[in-house]
Amino acid sequence: MKKREKNIPVMEGTPWYKGNSFKCLKNGNNFFPAMLKSIKGAEKYVLMEMYIFESGHVATSFIDALCKAAKRGVFVYLLLDDFGSWNLNSKDRKRLAENGVFLIFYNPLRYGKWLANLRRNHRKLLLIDNLIAYTGGAGVTDDFSPLHQPSDFWLDTMVEISGPVVSDWQSSFQSIWNQWGEPFINLPIGNHSIEAADMEGRVALLLPPHRRDIIRSLLKRIRKSRKRIWIEMAYFIPSWKIRRALRKAARAGVDVRLLLPGKQTDHPSVRRISQRYYQSLLRNGVRIFEYAPRFLHSKVMLCDDWISIGSSNLDKWSLRWNLEANQEVIDSHFAEDMARMFLADLEESREIEYINWLKRPWYVRFIENFWEAIMIWTEYLIQLRTIRLLSSPRKGIRSLFRRSKKKSH
Repeated sequence: MKKREKNIPVMEGTPWYKGNSFKCLKNGNNFFPAMLKSIKGAEKYVLMEMYIFESGHVATSFIDALCKAAKRGVFVYLLLDDFGSWNLNSKDRKRLAENGVFLIFYNPLRYGKWLANLRRNHRKLLLIDNLIAYTGGAGVTDDFSPLHQPSDFWLDTMVEISGPVVSDWQSSFQSIWNQWGEPFINLPIGNHSIEAADMEGRVALLLPPHRRDIIRSLLKRIRKSRKRIWIEMAYFIPSWKIRRALRKAARAGVDVRLLLPGKQTDHPSVRRISQRYYQSLLRNGVRIFEYAPRFLHSKVMLCDDWISIGSSNLDKWSLRWNLEANQEVIDSHFAEDMARMFLADLEESREIEYINWLKRPWYVRFIENFWEAIMIWTEYLIQLRTIRLLSSPRKGIRSLFRRSKKKSH
């Protein structure tokens, strides 16, 4: 199976559409049943794109639903990231393939590809018949299930989508699938028989190095906000531009709040790097909270009545290497629903006070500086390797992005 094109086709234009409906689904006990119900109701096709898909109770439920859909004549296309699905065992892969599910893996890990192995598909999407879609931060793993991990499930948020904006989600999925897998798909768009509300929304993409819609939108909304900027984020290593915009907004009197993971996190080093930015943000009036009960994995941004929910974290790794996609919404009622969810999460969080933060022990500062140094040196070495490849007359830029032949799964 060979890839057809050298680069991911850039989907031209993601305009704002009216006439949509958006529903927030918090935690796996709400979004997993809704997603499975939609798969069971599929009549024509199911498109599913996931970063994490690992064997377990939740994965078995989805594999059951996808296989049953394929058996009743529904076309099922499952696009998984090769690294993110590392823990999907061979038995589950074989079962999907044997039951008629079209299964491909984005950017398979290969020796000799060097930096190209770092490019990952971090998006999360389920789309049914071009009528309904789901996106957010969760993957198909027991970590998000209160049923199977009752004491330490990960907090996350998905959004259920219907209306004309679903067509852009479908077009985006097709553009990536048709680069990496077979069969070639060209599904019809424009049929939206589900009654939707009059909510405005658009798809925002992050396709390094082509498009950075998600970050550009956030910067624009931060600068325009007059009332609130509330961000709930799993991994927070923002660019200098974002940090400056947040500080400026807080000094101007905007209510700026960050809700970030506490001690419960899957990447303690990332949390330590994030904390290097606390002092400057707190000094300028940004309020910072750390979620206490469990790992906060949500990726939600709220600026006045603008909301962005999806796969994208505010970290430098996403900006450089990951395919990401968010659902943007402008609607006062939906914004208030998201605000209530945010405030409920704040009730279970600890606020970081500026005065107390200045008093943290020396060894905590040392750990923060250590992990930031690791991050800086990693970025430097990656850039150095890139420069060497680009300057090599024998290898050139093609060697950086060369992908080996892919095996069928």
